[in-house]
Amino acid sequence: MAELPDFAPDPVLVLGIETSCDETAAAVVARDAAGTGRILSNVVLSQFDSHALYGGVVPEIAARAHTECLDVLIRKALDEAGVALGDLSAVAASTGPGLIGGLIVGATSGKALALATGIPFLAINHLEAHALTAGLTDGIRPPYLMLLVSGGHTQLLWVEGTGRYRRLATTIDDALGEAFDKTAKLLGLPMPGGPAVERAALNGNPRRFNLPRPMLGREDPHFSFAGLKTAVRHAAAKISPLSEQDIADLCASFQAAVSDSVADRVRLAIRSVLPLLPEGAPRNFVAAGGVAANKTLRTTLIGIAGEFGFAFRAPPLELCTDNGAMIAWAGAERLAAGLVDGLDAPVKPRWPLDPAAAKAAGAGVKA
Repeated sequence: MAELPDFAPDPVLVLGIETSCDETAAAVVARDAAGTGRILSNVVLSQFDSHALYGGVVPEIAARAHTECLDVLIRKALDEAGVALGDLSAVAASTGPGLIGGLIVGATSGKALALATGIPFLAINHLEAHALTAGLTDGIRPPYLMLLVSGGHTQLLWVEGTGRYRRLATTIDDALGEAFDKTAKLLGLPMPGGPAVERAALNGNPRRFNLPRPMLGREDPHFSFAGLKTAVRHAAAKISPLSEQDIADLCASFQAAVSDSVADRVRLAIRSVLPLLPEGAPRNFVAAGGVAANKTLRTTLIGIAGEFGFAFRAPPLELCTDNGAMIAWAGAERLAAGLVDGLDAPVKPRWPLDPAAAKAAGAGVKA
């Protein structure tokens, strides 16, 4: 780890670069000495059209697209923020977990800018960026309980501080975002699957299909969604061909099952962290990641938090999905903590926030 430079301007300005999957993003965030953050720019370019034909993200196409547009997005982020490269305090880039080709593009660009300008480079764990976003948007400081729900991860984490995380639960099979995408695909809905399922569910009956609630009531705190996805497929096959109403009812029933299952897991996690809270500390429960944008799930989580006297926090919808602002903010927080990286920092396609966490029984590599 590199030494922290002598200068520490107030506020610090950090450029954040995000290229871990199929969004190319750059942003500039300011952080003052009191720890208050402000987004000066946040530019995101989706690659959705490039991957739509293939029904999912193609790593080679994603990496090439990042290469073609990242420099333009960085310039746009700087221009919108009204700052020059020389004004920056540090450059942060997501270096894992994610698709290795994209990570290399973003990390190499970030390192080159840091080297050229003589400022620190910060190698950011994409999951940590999600975990810390509530500090940028709501001023929430650790410790707090966090539900991370995205296309690749579903975890409950005890956030102790910047760089310090205790994993309480993980998925033993599909991540929740993956389950949404696969459900959308089998029902013939467009990608991205999460928003498509949510839109269809608005006109559906959540009680029509009696779908399973995986892990409900289990003392084991982990998640499972593969069986629920399979149950949707079997229910759809029984009534095929599907009408629009059938699809809407299946989506609504799927969302209801997801909400019940997640609620049960969150209740268990909240009970487990109550003894960890310092006396008099605020009770905060944070949701982050792309699936945290789902309004049905948010409503459920707000209710669960209220049962235990916790305040529920989630980033604005546009900051739930991958973006450069969360990378820049994580960089600013790590810079403030003296956690600066060298230009030899590697990219890590797999990078758990809590590497010491025991593997969940039956879990695959995503755990």
